[in-house]
Amino acid sequence: MLVSITAMATDTVPDATNLGYLLHKHPDRVRSVDVGFGRAHVFYPESSAEQCTATLLVEVDPISLSRTRTGSKGAQTLEPYVNDRPYVASSMLSVALGRLYGSALAGNCENRPELVDQPLDLEVSLPVVPVRGGEEVLRSLFEPLGYAVACDVVALDEEFPSWGDSPYLSVTLSSKQTLQRCLEHLYVLLPVMDDRKHYWIGEEEIEKLLRRGGEWLPEHPKADFITKRYLRFRSLTREALAQLADGLDDTDAADETNDASEQAIERPLSLNDERMHAVVGAVVAAGGGRVVDLGCGEGNLVRRLLAEGSVSEVLGVDVSIGALDKAEKRLHLDEMSERRREQVHLIQGALTYTDDRLRGFDVATVIEVIEHVDEERLDILSRVLFGDAAPGTVIVTTPNVEYNVHFPKLSVGTLRHRDHRFEWTRAEFTTWAEQVCSDYGYTVAFGPIGPDDAATGPPTQMAVFSKGTGGAG
Repeated sequence: MLVSITAMATDTVPDATNLGYLLHKHPDRVRSVDVGFGRAHVFYPESSAEQCTATLLVEVDPISLSRTRTGSKGAQTLEPYVNDRPYVASSMLSVALGRLYGSALAGNCENRPELVDQPLDLEVSLPVVPVRGGEEVLRSLFEPLGYAVACDVVALDEEFPSWGDSPYLSVTLSSKQTLQRCLEHLYVLLPVMDDRKHYWIGEEEIEKLLRRGGEWLPEHPKADFITKRYLRFRSLTREALAQLADGLDDTDAADETNDASEQAIERPLSLNDERMHAVVGAVVAAGGGRVVDLGCGEGNLVRRLLAEGSVSEVLGVDVSIGALDKAEKRLHLDEMSERRREQVHLIQGALTYTDDRLRGFDVATVIEVIEHVDEERLDILSRVLFGDAAPGTVIVTTPNVEYNVHFPKLSVGTLRHRDHRFEWTRAEFTTWAEQVCSDYGYTVAFGPIGPDDAATGPPTQMAVFSKGTGGAG
């Protein structure tokens, strides 16, 4: 079994051989270690400034493996000795990744520490992968993480096509990721695809899952599915899911403090009320219908949208379970009539992951959300929102940083919210919006929210994207 990881040179990372520094493996040498069930080797089929590939090859000893199996004593078949384990990507490959790429998985790079957080153009090749559930499961696991997935079914025997296809896939994954995050994805998802492990699953597996998946798994739309397959036992799954949820909820108190701080800054303008009024007006002007509020928080906008006769359904989406719990209480969902209850739904999700639950809506609202996303990940957000979900109308609001000089409580150079990754000028917001229109076939109209100062513009800027042809309007 093997996995190859290829890094390609880009304008920001002109030397692909940086991959060697990150993996702590020199391209001119083969590194081999014992992994209990055989030997694992790392070597470089190619290494140049333009393209660098590191291959991890695991040679499984079926005799050694069979001796570690419980219940193999007295076996009456050859299955312990003749099986697919030496050839397919599985939990054994995951273990080998941990052994040979442990430093990279931990985010350590002593010689070039600045490379750890540098996204790379990566391509992962897995020639033979057992995926229980086939291509649909494969895509549901990796596409939400930002990977382009290409796969082919492996023939049972190319010399005998009449035998048909095997249950295995040949997979190529392409994405712009940090190497550490890519390795974490592989480490967790290889045994999930295979849906079996070669070793006993105990409570220590929860710690492994949280250590390797804690930063990305809670937001994955298949988090429950991944956790159940990784841990298998119901009691372990429940404990892990509870800890993942707690990890999200730990951020709620800080978010509430930051939100209160932002509201205090903007309160003299009653800006939040003006923002809600403007957005609801834009939804109604777009025809209402089925609306998804992305980043719904505690349900303020959801509540207002439900009061509009032209809105037939509202889906509230937020990454925070704590916020969704508060939204459910604020909306009094448990007291709604059955007919009214069918009009509103709350789900956990994130705008940086494709999610088929977000497709088919007439209007999407993204209110004070994009500034909480790292700028280098906005292309992923755009692809998920405008390319995959593709609602007829998208309403986006974001702070106008030019207006910040009017807030007496805000120090010069300080953003309105501690979690804001950026705050854009009107020109920067326009540039991003026009690129979205060019890439995904929308037109856009801009509008001010709040007092529109002649020099600085309004405190909040709004863009209304409409699906169609042409450029920005």
